Amino acid sequence: MKNDHSPEDELLFLALGGSGEIGMNVNLYGCRGRWVMVDLGMTFSGEVYPGVDLVFADLQFIEERADQLDAIVLTHAHEDHIGAIPYFAADLDVPIYATPFTMDLVRRKLAEAGLQDAVELITIEEDHGQFTVGPFTITYVPLAHSIAEGNALLIDTPHGRVFHTGDWKLDEDPIVGQPTTEQELREIGAEGVLALVCDSTNVFNPAPSGSEGAVYRGLLDEVGRHEGRRVVVTTFASNVARLQTLGEVARETGRQLCVAGRSLDRIIEVAQKNGYLADFPEPVDFDTAMALPRGEVLVIATGGQGEPRAALARIAEGNHPIELARGDVILFSSRQIPGNELAIGAVQNRLAERGIVMVSDRQSMIHVSGHPGRPELEALYDWLQPDILIPVHGEMRHMHEQARLGLANGIPHAVVQKNGDIVRLAPGAPGVIGRVRAGRLVLDGDLIVPADGEAMTMRRRIMRDGVVIVVLHGDETVTIDSVGLPLDEDYADFVAEARVDIRKSVSALRGADRRAPAAIKEAARLAARRAAQRWSGKRPQVRVLLHGE
Repeated sequence: MKNDHSPEDELLFLALGGSGEIGMNVNLYGCRGRWVMVDLGMTFSGEVYPGVDLVFADLQFIEERADQLDAIVLTHAHEDHIGAIPYFAADLDVPIYATPFTMDLVRRKLAEAGLQDAVELITIEEDHGQFTVGPFTITYVPLAHSIAEGNALLIDTPHGRVFHTGDWKLDEDPIVGQPTTEQELREIGAEGVLALVCDSTNVFNPAPSGSEGAVYRGLLDEVGRHEGRRVVVTTFASNVARLQTLGEVARETGRQLCVAGRSLDRIIEVAQKNGYLADFPEPVDFDTAMALPRGEVLVIATGGQGEPRAALARIAEGNHPIELARGDVILFSSRQIPGNELAIGAVQNRLAERGIVMVSDRQSMIHVSGHPGRPELEALYDWLQPDILIPVHGEMRHMHEQARLGLANGIPHAVVQKNGDIVRLAPGAPGVIGRVRAGRLVLDGDLIVPADGEAMTMRRRIMRDGVVIVVLHGDETVTIDSVGLPLDEDYADFVAEARVDIRKSVSALRGADRRAPAAIKEAARLAARRAAQRWSGKRPQVRVLLHGE
């Protein structure tokens, strides 16, 4: 193999996102000098990157080889699989392939970014649709997941076939869609599968993920228990099957349906355009919902992950048209995404203080995961009989555990990789053969910048220790201002002492340093920082300006 990591007469796999983490999925397959990308997702920053909402995989490796990239192929429409498309797809300048529901959401994203004509979009209309790009023949294989049109990809190459699961589960009663059957998957296995690239999210779950049909029965029972109470259900907006379930539950319990959240409105519109939610009840507006008797309305709301601007947080704060009173009920028909616990807890505490009754999936059968537990993983291993297992879509602990599970179930080889590892799948023994850059980028304001860049580093330091600004005037007076130092009553004394220290440090300079701006600023910076640490215990960032600079 050449030093530039060009895929010659071999089959390569390279994750740039989604391996060693959950979210931000970007995967590459290379063969005969060509590459295909599977998914182009993003993740949310939480508190890791202050002032930033969106985080992307660093695509430097494939951007430098853009002339070798043939296509972007999307498995499904969750943000961690399509969210980065408006930011990178136009520059990559290759066709995007997706099924109709996914493609409609992608098209809307591109239109919102003013890029509707900048990217070629190719919709694969039929189930099990097939197309060829470069040396890859790719077939969509429908699998159940917590969104419409979840798909695996069967990737046929000159070296063998790869089954890339995307996000998936087994569900005999998925409510929406018709997943590939066990028999069909066994037939794929019988024809030979070189490598299974597989979702690791729920590998520690000893039980199956559960069926959406069971959630329908659980929600029907739970809503039925709360006669005379206003009921709000919060769930992931993209879960079309759950929306279908809630529409049926509203009808069965004699409640009008009200929808609160723009993302829900968008998903319902796209779903209905693509033939889903055909019998979904016509939602009533907020005013109508609030005028109905409390026991005759069921509200579906966004915000189950504690998002501060979503409908549920605003309902909890009492500044949303949907009003709740003591004894009303909120059903959390979703799981807590790791990292959101504090935000969710804050919303729930506000609701509890107001006497709102809350029910989660720990108390009632009102949610199931969209990812496979151990029994489902073991079933897929048995049906496909792959030669190689490549765990993805998980933290390192998830992927190592799935590798152990696969080996214990008779898969000959398991390769645990992480973002940036180049894995040779064939020919020869599979394994990691090289490494490339696989960093993170963040959307900071209107700019996409490195997550480990100077701006983010300084922002974290300022967040932790504050900042002090020192201005040195020509008449030797010193002006000091600060943000974030916990001094308050002692602030004037700190400033007075810091001025004295700065003058002494600058006066102590000798020789050429007495007239060198850089030396003067550094002496003042160190003196100000020592004074701040002495008074506050903090080590703030200090910026020194020379008056007139």
